[in-house]
Amino acid sequence: QVQLVESGGGLVQIGGSLRLSCVASGIISSLYAMGWYRQAPEKQRELVAMIHSNGYTNYADSVKGRFTISRDNAKNTVYLQMNSLKAEDTAVYYCNVVRFSVYWGKGTLVTVSS
Repeated sequence: QVQLVESGGGLVQIGGSLRLSCVASGIISSLYAMGWYRQAPEKQRELVAMIHSNGYTNYADSVKGRFTISRDNAKNTVYLQMNSLKAEDTAVYYCNVVRFSVYWGKGTLVTVSS
């Protein structure tokens, strides 16, 4: 059974930083693309960043230069370092892994406030 558990969300001031973590169990994470999505109130879920099994990364335009995705395959963990946070980054952030199937975590709330 695949499980993804996110952590690291919380309340942060505009301009601050947070680091999200997602630990995967039930898979060999090195075989999977791992990523982060987010969903703000009354908006659709959107891709934030993805890191593929070969290390290739891609980012939403809105977070380029501010967010960095990384992975530690030995720990089955994917990270999202978020810097220079803006109010519009407020959302529930979901971890996602993809190979032949897609799996989702339950999400962690990030609130960016002045």
